Amino acid sequence: MSKLLSRIAGFFSNRTFIGVDKAGNRYFTRKEEIDVKEKRWVEFKGEQDPTSISVEWICWLNGQRKVAPTPEEMMELEARRERVRLNVALLKKEEEERKAREGSRKAVSSGKVGGPDLKSFIRQFPSASEGDKVEQASDGRIKETHEEKEEPIPESSEPTGSGATYKPGTWQPPT
Repeated sequence: MSKLLSRIAGFFSNRTFIGVDKAGNRYFTRKEEIDVKEKRWVEFKGEQDPTSISVEWICWLNGQRKVAPTPEEMMELEARRERVRLNVALLKKEEEERKAREGSRKAVSSGKVGGPDLKSFIRQFPSASEGDKVEQASDGRIKETHEEKEEPIPESSEPTGSGATYKPGTWQPPT
């Protein structure tokens, strides 16, 4: 019982405060006499919400970072993330505008609003393979017919029997 109480008392007295994140979560560490590795943990402010922990602090908690993130580093990274968000929003807006311009050009030039152009889609594939005939029907649909050619079966030294003709131990490798 005394070991348990001394361990609990040691838990609170040996901990070292490392820092606080933007959400108000507090981070601590302590070294145990038994283990060489230091123990790291977080005390949440309010409700325990693991999604409120930033990536940098998660890396520190998992031991992927030796040094805890500094407030200056966190501010720089947050500013960088915000710049990336703004750039993504700008690129999405430019893409939508470009698509709208191209869409208006197509609508004006073709004079109709419609579905995909299937003929140009089909043209991107190679022509029919040997033995296939492609016919275009009167309604514009494309029909494919397959003509099968008899090809000689190459002679092999491998066993070719199926279940009915198989006899165990009869096959011998070629000499």
